[in-house]
Amino acid sequence: MPMTIGQLAETTGVPASAIRYWERHGLLPQPARQSGQRRYPPEAAERIMVLRKFQQAGLTLAEIAEVQQDRPRRAAMLSDKLTEIEQRMIDLEQAHALLAHAVQCSKKDILTCPTFQEQMATWHRPARR
Repeated sequence: MPMTIGQLAETTGVPASAIRYWERHGLLPQPARQSGQRRYPPEAAERIMVLRKFQQAGLTLAEIAEVQQDRPRRAAMLSDKLTEIEQRMIDLEQAHALLAHAVQCSKKDILTCPTFQEQMATWHRPARR
């Protein structure tokens, strides 16, 4: 059953203004209209959830538009994004280890802590592209 923009916004948790913006920029297909109101098919909610996941992965709107098209550069661009995400995951794991240790560390200055020094020694950063 088709949904209004308000229903779609409520279903996805995405503001109607963002949905209209994505439509204007070609990230969402133009919906059918009934009495001048937008009517969205159920799969519109799925597309919006995918758009949100792409945004959470760090893709720009231009990159998301490119992903939605069948272009040769898509695979290279997505591979680059995967590399970025993998590095962010390493950074977050290291930050988590630091915070987890800092919570229980008895040293006044964490830099003087031998355990923390050992953790820091294992942190190596692969070269970013």
